[in-house]
Amino acid sequence: VQLQASGGGLVQAGDSLRLSCAASGRTYIMAWFRRIAGKEREFVASIRRDGGMRFYADSVTGRFTIARDNTKNTLYLQMNDLKPEDTAVYYCAARTSGYGGSYGLESIYAYWGQGTQVTVSS
Repeated sequence: VQLQASGGGLVQAGDSLRLSCAASGRTYIMAWFRRIAGKEREFVASIRRDGGMRFYADSVTGRFTIARDNTKNTLYLQMNDLKPEDTAVYYCAARTSGYGGSYGLESIYAYWGQGTQVTVSS
């Protein structure tokens, strides 16, 4: 499965942005991670194929919404009320089977997109 992330850009604090991640095939669990400059990549949000099991990092809860359209094999991340600390490269990730543990672990995802830069100015 190949993943293609898009939708990043330069916005101002308080603005909204929607990221997309197009998958070349069927996926089961998908997620967004981000890498803030100088830090380790971190979990942002995840979603199961049926739309359930949506988890969010504390830092984005209430501002970001993850969704998917299985007819288009596409994952989305709606980001509202963006803050300068959201500035990062955002990566989408996927696995093609279920998992009984934490969806926030990078190691459970076999497929990764190339990343899209989101920059939020103050």
